[in-house]
Amino acid sequence: MQFLHTMLRVGDLQRSIHFYTQVMGMQLLRTSENPEYKYSLAFLGYGGGNPAQAELELTYNWGTESYDLGTAYGHIALGVPDAYAACEKIKQAGGKVTREAGPVKGGTTVIAFVEDPDGYKIELIERQDAQASGGGLR
Repeated sequence: MQFLHTMLRVGDLQRSIHFYTQVMGMQLLRTSENPEYKYSLAFLGYGGGNPAQAELELTYNWGTESYDLGTAYGHIALGVPDAYAACEKIKQAGGKVTREAGPVKGGTTVIAFVEDPDGYKIELIERQDAQASGGGLR
C-alpha cells in the first residue's frame, strides 16, 4: 500500500491554491473540473508529481463557501529543515502562524502550527532530512 493524498474541502479554490503555493511553497500539480457534479479539484505537493510523495487534494464543491471542520480532524504535518525560518517566511507571505516554533511540550522536537484560509491546521516539524527528501518549506 502507498499513502497517496489527503483531501480537504475548501470554500474558495483559488484562495486555497494561492495559500498552499505562495505561502506554503507547494506546487500546483494538476486540476480538474466536473461540471456535471459541480465540483473542482486541485492537487498540490512538494514532490513535483513524484508518485512516492503524498499530495494534498483540494476539493471545491461549487456554491459551498465554508464547512464545519468538526472535532475529529487534527492537522496536516510537514517536515521543514528549520521551523523558525519557515514561520518567518510564512508570516512574510501573509500566512497565519498560530503556534510559534519551539520544542514540543515534554520533548526536544521543534514544531510550529500554521492555519490555512479555511481554518485547517498545519504542523511544521523540524527535520534535518526534510530538505534532502524534497519535502517541506525551504
